[in-house]
Amino acid sequence: MPLDTRIEEITDRIRERSRETREAYLARMRAQAQQGPRRAHLDCGNQAHAYAAMGDAKDDLAADRAPNIGIVTAYNDMLSAHQPFKDFPDRIKIAARAAGATAQVAGGVPAMCDGVTQGQQGMELSLFSRDVIALAAGVALSHNTFDAALYLGICDKIVPGLVIAAATFGYLPGIFVPAGPMTSGLPNEEKARVRREFAEGKIGRDELMAAEMASYHGPGTCTFYGTANSNQMLMEFMGLHLPGASFVNPNTPLRDALTDAATLRATEITGLGNAYTPVCDVLDERAYVNGLVGLMATGGSTNLVLHLIAMARASGVQLTCGDFDAVSDVTPLMARVYPNGLADVNHFHAAGGLPYMIGHLLDAGLLHEDVQTVAGQGLSAYATEPRLAGDRIEWVAGPRESQNDRILKPPHEPFDGHGGLKQVRGNLGLGVMKISAVAEDFHTIEAPARVFHSQDAVKEAFRAGELDRDCVVVVRYQGPRANGMPELHALTPLLSVLLQRGHRVALVTDGRMSGASGKVPAAIHVAPEALDGGLIARLRDGDVLRVDAANGTLDVLTDGVAERELTHPDLSANETGLGRELFALFRNSAGPADRGAGVVI
Repeated sequence: MPLDTRIEEITDRIRERSRETREAYLARMRAQAQQGPRRAHLDCGNQAHAYAAMGDAKDDLAADRAPNIGIVTAYNDMLSAHQPFKDFPDRIKIAARAAGATAQVAGGVPAMCDGVTQGQQGMELSLFSRDVIALAAGVALSHNTFDAALYLGICDKIVPGLVIAAATFGYLPGIFVPAGPMTSGLPNEEKARVRREFAEGKIGRDELMAAEMASYHGPGTCTFYGTANSNQMLMEFMGLHLPGASFVNPNTPLRDALTDAATLRATEITGLGNAYTPVCDVLDERAYVNGLVGLMATGGSTNLVLHLIAMARASGVQLTCGDFDAVSDVTPLMARVYPNGLADVNHFHAAGGLPYMIGHLLDAGLLHEDVQTVAGQGLSAYATEPRLAGDRIEWVAGPRESQNDRILKPPHEPFDGHGGLKQVRGNLGLGVMKISAVAEDFHTIEAPARVFHSQDAVKEAFRAGELDRDCVVVVRYQGPRANGMPELHALTPLLSVLLQRGHRVALVTDGRMSGASGKVPAAIHVAPEALDGGLIARLRDGDVLRVDAANGTLDVLTDGVAERELTHPDLSANETGLGRELFALFRNSAGPADRGAGVVI
């Protein structure tokens, strides 16, 4: 089907807005590409250092006879999603040698777990870790000895940071290699129920711990559809994974074969052959629009609003929050995956998953088919799924029928006529709401404000019974410059309890929420942030706020707020402890949320 004219118009606006920066970016990439194989420019002494531990492969490397693949890995075994990456480098090296190439671990990048740091001081480093990851990957690739790169990463800030690095080194081909989700454990809805009951004091910590351990029980990505799994979706819609790679469980024959296939493909798309596919040719305006469509059709994470803007800037593409809103308006919600439904990502994958969605969205004209991907020309390849044929993979046509219409529906019979995210704008500034999991009755909340400067203060007020009424909970001074823009997901169980008690409650914050959040109406990423003088800094308890996702507005209705003095709370506690001393430069340099909250881009 021809491309929907509305998607075409959105893409044209982005292309025109980005013309100057995109042309400058591509000129830099072409200049780098024309220099030929990376290591050809190294002196003999430089090369000897690079190849000293490469054994029999030394001669091939020195003679430029074979592609050399750089592995950038986010492995650690504290993070369940990344634990499977431990053995990937050895497997990749074997697969590369079998293809007549070589592979080296170029370097490692940090990977922090937001599940571990949720509600803790360490969460204040979480968003900044994205830029640290981009910097670390840049250091790894700066050795200039690689003809392509394989990026091993999955979770919240890791994939966006690696994409920023891959775009910066966009003259190199690169493939993102996932490890897959853990097998299904305790149902996510049951876990949420236990958390609510613990928040109300109905059960003890032993029962809470048992439920949490039954939910997060093995290697692989957490199974809810949060930021980590939204990242995996994005890499397929944007053509940086091999087709169907996202949601195959770790430590299975198919997962191993996909890793081998990614290695083989990396050797085929270097500048030494005839299928040269640099990342800069993959990450264009069309790829980012495809990513936006995927985010909206699946009801993905709000964190990707920040990350996609930053990733695009690294590619010379200028995305705005308005682009998300425009794509959401024309994209049907096709999936119900927790927190937007009861299913987890394994159930989603079994119901048809990404091949089903991409195939139907292409048929509906809502995706650009004519894109370059790491698998070749055209997005249609991503409507196929991998199957084992002996020890090799073959790709077969993906499913055309949903295996469970409570999880997946076609675009002409969607769960909702528009996507899962909504921009809100008004006198309080610009924010974003995830509405795919919010009951329609709660899309608009008008109530008095209760204003806080920390999530701990919100918890104390909840325990004291001060929030047992209709209210808009405002948590300010949580922006990137104030304290690194932490996720406030620890507030979700408390606010969910208030909703269940029949109160009309919403959250307004210049901070973030987890990709797992959803049932509580929340206007987040509010910009300008409080520390930058946004109107949110002038609010007081009792001011009447209107949070209106239906009409896309975010306003304080009380008169005279703009004439008040700014609040100036003591934020010195944000500056020390758990490494926060090291990130003063990041807090001082961070950009606003509506420009990706970046430091390096």
